[in-house]
Formats: sequence, structure tokens, C-alpha cells
Amino acid sequence: MVDENVRIGVHDVVVSAQKAALFLRKTSTFNKNNALHAIADFLLDGADKIVQANARDMEVGRSKGMKESLLDRLYLDVSRISDIADAVRHVASLADPVGEVVEGRRLENGMRLENIRVPMGVIGMIYEARPNVTVDAATLALKAGSAAVLRGGSAAIETNKVLLSLMRAALESVDFPANCITSVDEWGREGGVALMQERGYVDLVIPRGGSGLIQEVVRSSLVPVIETGVGNCHVYIDSSANLDDALNIAINSKTHRLGVCNAAETILVHGDVASACVPQLVHELQNKDIHVHACKKSIALCQPHTLLSDATEEDWETEYLGPHVALKIVDTEDEAIKHISRYSTGHTEAIVARDAEHIQNFIDSVDSAAVIVNASTRFTDGGQFGLGAEIGISTQKLHARGPMGLKEITSTKWIVTGDGHVRA
Repeated sequence: MVDENVRIGVHDVVVSAQKAALFLRKTSTFNKNNALHAIADFLLDGADKIVQANARDMEVGRSKGMKESLLDRLYLDVSRISDIADAVRHVASLADPVGEVVEGRRLENGMRLENIRVPMGVIGMIYEARPNVTVDAATLALKAGSAAVLRGGSAAIETNKVLLSLMRAALESVDFPANCITSVDEWGREGGVALMQERGYVDLVIPRGGSGLIQEVVRSSLVPVIETGVGNCHVYIDSSANLDDALNIAINSKTHRLGVCNAAETILVHGDVASACVPQLVHELQNKDIHVHACKKSIALCQPHTLLSDATEEDWETEYLGPHVALKIVDTEDEAIKHISRYSTGHTEAIVARDAEHIQNFIDSVDSAAVIVNASTRFTDGGQFGLGAEIGISTQKLHARGPMGLKEITSTKWIVTGDGHVRA
């Protein structure tokens, strides 16, 4: 149950966001881009304030024993703030999806029919300790013509306060309603629950974070939800793989950045290349301080390595988001595909192979938001796909799937134009 005072407070916030959304619905692309550039300027000018607030959050996080990979996601310095500001300017440079004609034709009776992109309205964003998401979500929603109501993780509370204050001040500086970007953080966890219950005022909720957060939102929300982000991702090294490429891709997929949803958590190796691949792969992973949870066949190949753990059922199921990886030797490509089908969260799977039939079989058989051929799983990203700063990666099949950029957070409506037509 949500406290009545919290419910009233959150309702007031979403009503104000709904009014701001009406303003945005009628706002030109030029004016939205101007507001985005103002936000970028204010973030850069306020970098010292952001860094000071972030240092307080980091101190609290360390005192509570937060994992290093999660601390890295929380951390902001001047360089990262500059990157965030650049991402905002990139969003401003992208084509505005609002008003785009998705489909248009003239009917036999002479009426003109058009299906056009329109703003979603009010988008609620519930996420964990990644302060860059505060800016990404707010600015993408704004460019797509929607107001954003944010509920960030408590671990980033001080950083998010400053980011929100700077963005709202930037909006007011260009005569936009500050409530185009607002938050329910002051009410903590209850604020997020109340936000999910504002059906009719909030048009969409997007959770972004770990499995526990996402499943809680999916189960509890009365507002439509796009499920995002849990990434138990796999790299499969086929019998036809170029092994130099395979090693580079597997290592990059796992170690490029540990605490992200597109990092590989399980590496599958075909038995025909295992003896030539697995010992070196394990050696390079361990040199990067990755703890390997391996199947018995892998352990037998890697003796006298003593740091390998016996992989358990839990390892195949786990999104580590840290310095751990699961490793399994498979006898066939179909065994690899069956393993992925059982344990994947539907995010990203990669195959390293040269055989065209093997590649096509993998593409046809693996049902995930992204299937990558001969490249790292780390490329499943809105920025890498040219979408700008993504609002999340959808792992469901309705409305949007994969990295969600501007188009994926709009809706559509039909415009029917007649000339005195009546239906017989």
C-alpha cells in the first residue's frame, strides 16, 4: 500500500507533467532542439556541482560495500559529464520522429489516409544507480515530444537532484515548462510504486536495471510497460570460426565493460576447436581478473589452472555484471542454440563463424532482440546503432525490441481526410 500523502504528491507531479506534455506536443523541432542545447550547456556549466554531488553518492556507495562494477556505473567526472552533454547535442541533431508519415495512401472512395508518429505523452522512467540515464531518458523523451517523470535509484540520489535541477533550469531559460522533466525521487520507493499506478495520467513506464527491479515493475504496474535490459548474453565460437577473431570478440564482449547489460556472461565453444581455443581464452580472461566458471570438459583442457570453478546451473542462469564468466564446450551448433534458448534473457547473442550455413542457422534459430555475427555483443547499443542516447534495450516483442531510440518512444495515430464523405 502507498501512503496517501505520497499518492497525492505523485499524482500532482504527473498531472503537471501531463500539462507539460501538451505543450511539447505542439512544440516545433527547432524549439525542442534549442532546449536540448540549453540542457547541454547547463550540464557543462554545472559540472563542478555534479561532481561534488556524485562524490557524496560514491562515498555512501563504498560505505555500503557496493560492487566496483556498480560504482563505475554510478561515477561521474568532468570527462563523463562532457560525454553526456555531447550525447544530448547528438539527440538534438537527430531527425524528429514526430509528424513522420509511417504510411499514407488514398482510398478508392477518394479519402486520404495517413498514419503519423505522435508523442507518447507522459513517460515514467524507473531505473537504478546510473545517473547518465537521468539525462538520457529526459532528453530523448523531450525530443520525442513527451514529458519525463523520473524515479532514479537511491544510490544516485544526490547526483540526480543536481542533474534534475540543472535540466529544469535550462528548460526555463528557453521558456519551456520545467515540468517537461520531473521526478518522484523525494518519495523514494513508494514514489515509484505510486507512479506505476497512475494509469490515465502516465502513458508508458520503462524500467531499466536489474532483473529484480524489472520484474517488480512488470508485475506491479497498472501503466503499460516496456520490459528492458536484463542481459544474460552469449558468445558462441563455432567449429568454423577464425580463432584469432573468436578470442578477440569473446574477450571484448566480456571485459570491455563489466557492469552493462550487453556484456557476455557465457561463452560457448564448439568441441572441434576447444583444444586450440579454450586454454588461451581462459588464460586471457584470467589475465584480466575474470573468474571463470567452467564445465568439466573445459577444466580438463586447462589443467593445471586451479582458479577455475565448476560451473553450476546457477552460473548458466546468471547475469554477473561483474568479473565472472561461464564457459562451456558444446558438441554441436544445435547444442549451443539449445543452451541459449534455455538460459538467454532475449537480449544479445553472438556467433563467431565463417561457415555461411552455420551462421544462417544461428540467425534463424536464436530468438533474441539482437543476433550479432562475427562481432562483439557490446555493439548492441543505441549510440552504436546510430539511434542516439538510448532510453533502454527492450527484450520483449511488443511495440519495440532492441535498443530504443526516438521512434520507439512515440506512438502513431491515423489521419483520415475526406470531402463530405459519409458511409453508406
